[in-house]
Amino acid sequence: MTPTAHQLPDLLRDLDWIADPLRVGRLSQDFAWFSPVLKRDLAGKRGDIAVRPRTEDEIRSVVAACARAGIPITVRGSGTGNYGQSTPLHGGVILDLSGYNGFGWVRGGVGRAQAGIRLADFDAQARPLGQELRWLPSTYRSATLGGLFGGGFGGAGSINHGPLAAPGNVLAVRAMTVEAEPQIVELRGPEAMLLHHTYGTNGIVLELEVALTPAVAWTECIATFAQFDAALEFADRFGSAPGLEKKEVCFLAAPIPDYFASLAEHLPPGCHAVMVLVAPHSEAGMRDMVARHGGQVTYCKTADQVEKSRKTLIEYTWNHTTLHALKVDKGLTYIQSGFDPMRKLEQAKALEAALKGEVMMHLEFLRTKEGAFNCSGLQIIRYTTEERLNQIMQIYRDHGVQINNPHVYIVEDGKQNNLDPAVVRVKRRFDPLGLLNPGKLRSWVPPATTAESVAQTA
Repeated sequence: MTPTAHQLPDLLRDLDWIADPLRVGRLSQDFAWFSPVLKRDLAGKRGDIAVRPRTEDEIRSVVAACARAGIPITVRGSGTGNYGQSTPLHGGVILDLSGYNGFGWVRGGVGRAQAGIRLADFDAQARPLGQELRWLPSTYRSATLGGLFGGGFGGAGSINHGPLAAPGNVLAVRAMTVEAEPQIVELRGPEAMLLHHTYGTNGIVLELEVALTPAVAWTECIATFAQFDAALEFADRFGSAPGLEKKEVCFLAAPIPDYFASLAEHLPPGCHAVMVLVAPHSEAGMRDMVARHGGQVTYCKTADQVEKSRKTLIEYTWNHTTLHALKVDKGLTYIQSGFDPMRKLEQAKALEAALKGEVMMHLEFLRTKEGAFNCSGLQIIRYTTEERLNQIMQIYRDHGVQINNPHVYIVEDGKQNNLDPAVVRVKRRFDPLGLLNPGKLRSWVPPATTAESVAQTA
């Protein structure tokens, strides 16, 4: 008789199983509630049971049992994603890899660790060796390395190194197939990137090898401006200045800074703000540039002060900006946008004029994966209806701005259907039964083999 997900603890008694409905419910969620559309569409979706393995052998035993029984598997890190990546659509087992979190090594400018390591813990190990991660999302204290690879984009540091997808950032992954006898495969270079940002649908990533960058004791500053154009032009000029070393440039148009209650003394009401992480030797040049654009530096903390306070500006950038705003006004949501590197300021100014009051401009300056200096938007929206939300996204497209829709949970929809066919070929190799996060990859054609026949041949 083929076991159900609820019966797996009886077969694998030594593992850390989680069956309590409330805890399983929490482990079935991420930050998809940022989107009222996803909150509606994913309501009631949950796993049947969760497990937290701590060794490769434990992972293998769970995967083998699920493959034999035809039980779906949803891989999870810390659940800091925004698109329902870790929400099971068809029940099954939630494979929580946060306990599989060992740090491997740092050799020169390369590091390796297990997928469940938190990004903050990785940096804590790498920094004494003179290195740090090339990108830190605003969720770095809790986000895992595998979760960032499977469902993330980049973060602070992407202004220098681009997103994870830029060639040379992720060097290799060690991954497991979902079969009755799971296999371990090492993928390197472009082949490894076929598992990137696919929501864990086409392979179970166990370890990652990533390129690092020399560690810097970053100074954190806020520059404020009375005028939108001046703030935007400073962010662009400072971000692109080749001689001024920085890790983060975040532009926040009014009224977004007003949502940051804990920074209120540093943010004049109604101001436009630019948050930066700058190398100490570049601070003077940054201050001079702020003054020449008519702004003022209202907040500045050294790396030592940041560490002692346990408060970093990184946790006000990227999607933490949206989180802080939602804490004040639950009627907000957001969009994700990519500008034209040659027209980014023109596009941002035109869209601010067209949608001011309904859309609040939040831009993260970065390098594209091709190397161009650009900005990516995480604009905050005053939500009214799904129809109007779609109209706003179309207005952005009409201005030549790409939209990466954060209100969908299908991989292809988030990528505007520009999915590399090799992603599906890799899924056939690593997940021939189609058990990984089923329902999230539209291009996958389910195999004819039934769970019953798999069980008979196992």
